[in-house]
Amino acid sequence: MPPTDAMPDAMPDPNADLLEARAGDALTLPDAEARAAWSATVRAFLAHGTQTPERLADTLERAPDFAMGHAAHGLFCLLLARRELVAVAEEDWRRAEAARHAAGAHPCEAAVVDALRDWLDGAPSRAAARLDATLADHPRDAFLMKLVHAIRFVLGDAAGMRASIETVRGAYDADHPALGFLLGCHAFALEETGAYDAAERIGRRAVELCPDDAWGLHAVAHVYDMTGRAEAGRVWLEGNTAAFAHCNNFRFHVWWHLALMYLDKGDTDRVIALYDEEIRRERTDDYRDISNAASLLMRLEIEGVNVGGRWEELARLAETRIDDRCNVFADLHSMLSLGGGGRRAEADALISSIALHAEEASDMGRVAAEAGVPAASGLDAYFRGNYFSAFHHLNRARPRLASVGGSHAQRDVFERLAIDAALRAGLAGEAERLIRERLALRGALDRFACERLEKVESLKRAAHIMQDEGLRAVPV
Repeated sequence: MPPTDAMPDAMPDPNADLLEARAGDALTLPDAEARAAWSATVRAFLAHGTQTPERLADTLERAPDFAMGHAAHGLFCLLLARRELVAVAEEDWRRAEAARHAAGAHPCEAAVVDALRDWLDGAPSRAAARLDATLADHPRDAFLMKLVHAIRFVLGDAAGMRASIETVRGAYDADHPALGFLLGCHAFALEETGAYDAAERIGRRAVELCPDDAWGLHAVAHVYDMTGRAEAGRVWLEGNTAAFAHCNNFRFHVWWHLALMYLDKGDTDRVIALYDEEIRRERTDDYRDISNAASLLMRLEIEGVNVGGRWEELARLAETRIDDRCNVFADLHSMLSLGGGGRRAEADALISSIALHAEEASDMGRVAAEAGVPAASGLDAYFRGNYFSAFHHLNRARPRLASVGGSHAQRDVFERLAIDAALRAGLAGEAERLIRERLALRGALDRFACERLEKVESLKRAAHIMQDEGLRAVPV
């Protein structure tokens, strides 16, 4: 395994057949046209491209007995965390199984089919482990590399993401057409595990090798966010908008990162403009888009910004997702949306739904029990103005909050809410503890932390004055 700063000098051909990197002739693809269609699917998937579904549909039209194609569609459905797509994924598994029996399956194909079954059975962690085991035998398979990265991201498994990439990194030489995309995944995993210098360096190289590697671009943005360099982050993103213009709704998330840079600079007018013009350009109910929007509005409100009627749209969409019980990260952002939109009864219904999820003997059921229920209770208390209770619920969720998935930057909204609740409840010492713990994770103070530390000191001074016996009135 090379050191994290090892960089290739040559530029791989971005248009090369991605299957050549893995002895793709062993796949059960009937001809060169089907092979080219699958290679195009893989590349679109690596680049978060809008054409991924069309490329996959083209592959399956040319190769209806391609088990991996059917299983990939099912896993893509599950990654979207929508209740109605679970049945679609189940049907995809049945088709994949039928294709496996009809045409056979390469070990990589079989692993993807079985990983789909694992997740459908409630064990995405088992799916990830299965794919990693197969990846160890086929380290140059870029599709497996990106797929397991995506699943571990949903699981909030930063260490697993990093170990997965570093296990196969040595198999990606300068000629591998997916080298840039692998480096982008490596950069993100490094950032999420606190290796900020290496993450920035490798992420920049990823974008050099693959100018459309939006994941690598956004990994560098994460570094700037976590190290308190908002201006450098702004310059990086605004100078590379072409790297994510081709993306599916992931482009909204990259715009969200730019909004965070402007928020840290105190330019809330620009944040609102980015929200309206880019982040909610398409008013979908995709949970990733909702999470971008709800967490940004929440950050603005914590800063005292009036966001107008923007919560209403999110609350209406969140009402339709109360009983999904697919993804706790999605549920918590639905709680933000319902709370921000003043939907008290619906928020109660969502808490009950999360509690039901917590009773399931599944990976996500355990996450709901350990992190989802206390976090949702804390959010509900916050919106009801019970800040003491909000702090204690959110504080109880914090040790397990990474398990809901997403990134440090995405989950930071819950850190901010816990700190804000502590301050509003007059818990200066607890607020300071959370700020210091947040600093230890991030590596640098940002504007939010600096201003809250000032509030902590103000509360401490007020408490000192209140406790000064010399200032008490003496009875006549």
